[in-house]
Amino acid sequence: MSEVMLNILDGSRECHGTVHGGFADTAVAALSAEPETIEELRHAITRFQKPLEDSSTFSGFDAGTDFIPWDAGIVIIDLAARVVAMESSYSQPAAAGNVRYHNGREATGVNLEYRVPEDWLFADSVNHYEGVCKKRRAERMTARPFDARPVLYNEVLEFIVGECLAARAAKAGDPIAEIHARWLMTPRADLQGQSPRDVLLGKREWIDADLELRERQWSLLREPPPCLPKESSAYRFAGFGTHEIVLYYELMRHLLSECWKRVSANGEPAIVEEVARLKQIEKDWLDTPEPDFPETSPSCIMECERRRQPLVVSVRDIFIDEDCPCCRAMSEHSGPTFWHVDGCNMDFGFPFSFHHTREEWEEEEGSWAG
Repeated sequence: MSEVMLNILDGSRECHGTVHGGFADTAVAALSAEPETIEELRHAITRFQKPLEDSSTFSGFDAGTDFIPWDAGIVIIDLAARVVAMESSYSQPAAAGNVRYHNGREATGVNLEYRVPEDWLFADSVNHYEGVCKKRRAERMTARPFDARPVLYNEVLEFIVGECLAARAAKAGDPIAEIHARWLMTPRADLQGQSPRDVLLGKREWIDADLELRERQWSLLREPPPCLPKESSAYRFAGFGTHEIVLYYELMRHLLSECWKRVSANGEPAIVEEVARLKQIEKDWLDTPEPDFPETSPSCIMECERRRQPLVVSVRDIFIDEDCPCCRAMSEHSGPTFWHVDGCNMDFGFPFSFHHTREEWEEEEGSWAG
């Protein structure tokens, strides 16, 4: 009793086939890469299983669906509705767990962790699935994904110029933090009614968690996990992790500082010309290597996070204190060493924090004060 009938559906295709229950578990774990199509799921499975030597993923699957259980039961993965349904005596995969890594020849003894995005529903029966799938598909159709980056990196420039000019007219002293906070907190129609802050923080915890699991995977297997393809939905409409949020904060402060210096010194520069100047400053900043991470620019760091590729440095690139036992132990470490960006230098205040609500921020600030 180890095989199940696995059904996979996306917005335009359906297929089914009998597989070992362990493979169905792996397909569920692959949802951590946010696939939207059967082809994207095929690639996402390579996170946890190298392509089999004698066949390709889903070879032998038939078109359409078959909701009749086989052997140990049935598993349904509906990518369009984001529903997993199962009636199986083999296993009951959940939104977080682990699966055995398959090296293309056999299942190994290495367990790899996964975590599925929070908007996936795990149904306990086919009847449950059939009762919710149409509604969930319709809801997802009305909330089409979008890439917020054109707004955050392009539309922000005219906002900065306009706000700096207004601050000069009001004879403001140092308006940079206030302008920055206003940009983050103001809902916008081109962000589907959300504020830039809402968009930046929307998936931060989940992306950070997925990257951490990929770091553990790299450490266990001693090879990098597959990245998200650039043509995938998960890449094209990617959310933001801590790395990009922190670098975006630093970029905003740089742009605001440059614009405010120009406005303060020259009065009222032409808006179009100043926007063009800021665009070049932005490009130069993004493409200039980070002092703390030699030969790697902010744009490269953001791209790695967007593709879910951990940032790796060699031990020799890290400052080693010969008198520190921990540093000496690290120097003898043969595995990969990962590098992270944090928000330790960001301004105090709710708009610049990682808290989703002001109440959460006030509660934490109160705990520090108490």
